Amino acid sequence: MLTSLVWYGLAALAEIAGRFAFWVWLRLGRSALWLVPGLLALVLFACALTRVDAGFAGRAYAAYGGVYIVASLGWLWLVEGVRPDRFDLGGAALCLGGAGIILLGRRVVA
Repeated sequence: MLTSLVWYGLAALAEIAGRFAFWVWLRLGRSALWLVPGLLALVLFACALTRVDAGFAGRAYAAYGGVYIVASLGWLWLVEGVRPDRFDLGGAALCLGGAGIILLGRRVVA
């Protein structure tokens, strides 16, 4: 489980960095050269997410959603300088709980 969390964390950081590069280019009017590291980060994201220990891709992606939300709020605070409020934190906790249920739930095999 710890290994999966590391891969999820790396995937989230890479995806957010890649998307942020596009944000900087399109929304902040910076150079298109921002796309080069952005695209490399998105490739790293895709590779990292395939390393998660889950039996099915859809389940890995669904659980990743909760991790992505928490990582995005960390990015908001650490990179953009905006502290998440109680609604951000409550929503993230709810999503992370859902991700845990998806990953750790007992499965009935028919």
